[in-house]
Amino acid sequence: MPHDHDHHDHHHHDHGSSLSEMELRVRALQSLLVEKGYVDPAALDEFVETYETRIGPRNGAQVVAKAWADPGFRDWLRRDASAAIHSLGFTGRQGEHMVAVENTAEEHNMVVCTLCSCYPWPVLGLPPTWYKSPAYRSRAVIDPRGVLRDFGVELPETTRIRVWDSTAEIRYLVIPRRPEGTEGWDEARLATLVTRDSMIGTGLARPAA
Repeated sequence: MPHDHDHHDHHHHDHGSSLSEMELRVRALQSLLVEKGYVDPAALDEFVETYETRIGPRNGAQVVAKAWADPGFRDWLRRDASAAIHSLGFTGRQGEHMVAVENTAEEHNMVVCTLCSCYPWPVLGLPPTWYKSPAYRSRAVIDPRGVLRDFGVELPETTRIRVWDSTAEIRYLVIPRRPEGTEGWDEARLATLVTRDSMIGTGLARPAA
């Protein structure tokens, strides 16, 4: 569900590096399962490595790059993101029902999950720690412009900020604005400009330079 914001107070945005209570419980459970021989540590490492690097944000970057280069695909992505993303082979748990929202000069989109940390794994990999933090989950809705400043993104006051709240049923992918000076670039080169944060909306695509 989107939230629109115009005027907000600025608060400190704590990215946080310490483990949350839930993360500590997960670590404890993982250690217990490994100790009892139910889980192979190497298998766990492989799972994390897969989502952090091979499946991670590089998949989403390919989706965005294709949308930038192919107007037909961009229209399909905006109309039926699930089908368009699946057509590139990016499927899996937490990516079944996707919605793509596109940034423009007039509107900037940002994604949060206020209830937990719903996140589109097949296109963005594992969620960063700050995405799961209570500080981000609350401030993204209350003070999105302040959060963007904390991430180094300063938008014109005339740019409307729209916050999308992910749920267990729907997850969002932000299509960042295509950087200037990239006319004629192929999809592979365009993908190098797409960052994870730009697809969450807390960042912008890298400049062409």
